[in-house]
Amino acid sequence: MSTPAQPVPFLKGHGTQNDFVIIPDPDGRLDLSAGAVARLCDRRAGIGGDGLLRVVRSAALPEGRALAGEAEWFMDYRNSDGSVAEMCGNGVRVFARYLQRAGLAGDGELPVATRAGVRRARLSGTDAPAVAMGRAGLPDGPETSVTVTVADRSWPAHRIDMGNPHAVAFVADLAEAGPLREPPVVAPATAYPDGTNVEFVVDRGPRHVALRVHERGSGETRSCGTGACAVMVAAARRDGRDPAKDGRPATYTVDVPGGRLRITEGIDGDITLTGPAVIVAEGTLEPGWWD
Repeated sequence: MSTPAQPVPFLKGHGTQNDFVIIPDPDGRLDLSAGAVARLCDRRAGIGGDGLLRVVRSAALPEGRALAGEAEWFMDYRNSDGSVAEMCGNGVRVFARYLQRAGLAGDGELPVATRAGVRRARLSGTDAPAVAMGRAGLPDGPETSVTVTVADRSWPAHRIDMGNPHAVAFVADLAEAGPLREPPVVAPATAYPDGTNVEFVVDRGPRHVALRVHERGSGETRSCGTGACAVMVAAARRDGRDPAKDGRPATYTVDVPGGRLRITEGIDGDITLTGPAVIVAEGTLEPGWWD
């Protein structure tokens, strides 16, 4: 990207310790290359984060213009390696919290445009925004179930789409996933042509599970909002719960390494994710940093 002539403001935020660099760019003037994003997310040479949230008006981005009538603001989310991602559940909450802090949104419903469509956040005076995440996609056909392998251990996994792809494996102990320094092997590879997030899940009690996650493009993270939603759906179906058929909402508590999330699937299939979102710092990037 070209070097900005002026200091660039930034903030740092997290949702259950899934942390993000936030770059306000309302008019879409910054050309953030994959390399620049990776440097910003670098925990030694940059600000550090699991990903980057660029705050930009939907009308200012080609991929956002069709959604501008529904949502003024577009969450341009990038993974820490600079790759573009469709959605991030923790990111939406942090994004909404930033808009509220900046005086660009008040309490109540806030539509946020993403590459996976419009997501609606609900803001209040508490530190736990809720986000309507839409419905889970449960693909049909022979690749509904996939296999996840780490080292010499393999598990069957559920293939679930939350605007981005997930493979959910139930294990006896979260330590079985190993250090997760490398992406787990998922087969068949044709089920995820663009890669996937992988969740390892254990039971903690009735309607209460815990997970570890390896996020596509970021590695193991302290939390993953869309992953927690995928885990909730997988656990509910395993437990014989399907709100659309039962006529009763299902709520699960999902523990992540960075905290706790509450997830409800309604009888219409829509999923609501509730959890903390915190802005921890703000500052400016000097023009010379980009060189």
